Amino acid sequence: MVDQSSSSAAPTDAPRRSVVDAMPAVSQPYLRLMRADRPIGAWLLLIPCWWGVSLAALAGGAMNKDLWTYLFFGVLFAIGAFVMRGAGCVYNDIVDRDIDAKVSRTASRPLPSGQVTLQQAWLFLIGLCLVGLLVLIQFNRATIVTGLLALALVAAYPFMKRITWWPQAWLGLTFNWGILVGWMAVTGELNWAAVNLYIAGIFWTLGYDTIYAHQDREDDALIGVKSTARRLAGHTREWLLAFYTGMIFFVALAGLLARLGPWFYVALIFPAVHLIWQTWTLDQNRPAACLALFKANRETGLMILIALWFGQF
Repeated sequence: MVDQSSSSAAPTDAPRRSVVDAMPAVSQPYLRLMRADRPIGAWLLLIPCWWGVSLAALAGGAMNKDLWTYLFFGVLFAIGAFVMRGAGCVYNDIVDRDIDAKVSRTASRPLPSGQVTLQQAWLFLIGLCLVGLLVLIQFNRATIVTGLLALALVAAYPFMKRITWWPQAWLGLTFNWGILVGWMAVTGELNWAAVNLYIAGIFWTLGYDTIYAHQDREDDALIGVKSTARRLAGHTREWLLAFYTGMIFFVALAGLLARLGPWFYVALIFPAVHLIWQTWTLDQNRPAACLALFKANRETGLMILIALWFGQF
């Protein structure tokens, strides 16, 4: 059973106040376990789905004709992203519970602190996955198959930081899979425009998750966990510039292959400037500043989405 005396205690890496604090006490550890108090992760999983749907609809010239269908897809993806991001966090915490107990920022999370038992976490994970499956089966067969293939990436991700200096690359493969799922929901088949947008997303994740990983750089070194933040160290800014340049290049190439209009390239200037700002202002020795820059990538992703929409002109 959940320890009711500690069930309302927020982890030290959580916001001081969030919507979770207004929920019944018995639900709070589970909501924190799925990071409902930190929606940025859900945004970063959802936005690539919206990219995929938008690019596919615009490439086919059907955005205006089937607008309500794509808006419905957007709502389904929003529900799915929130639930499956939560499921991913629960699974990650199950695998990393011993590591999290040794890191000051994560030691008070529900699993390592004992607010949720291992058995309860597994049952909660199964429940979230069932909800995600209910959302997925609303789409066509190709989308369902593509969505299910992502489970292999999700299952392997928590182990990547134990075997490679580049777990952020694997996260990029995982978090941006929604581009392919979103594209398949509209077209039922892949093409090079979708693939290039997927590559862009991987570069994007390499950038923002490297920034995020700088928060734990010292703790990771003590316990032997690998990350691009540790690997790149003092050269992070140069690598960020390379990652973000790659992102903009492949987004532009995806737009070219999808035959988007000239206003797409004009609108693409704004996320490019935003990414330059992130790179320029990075202070990797200030965890709070790293977290703020990481969260700023929601705006980056939405700017890319708006740029895609401008591509119909």
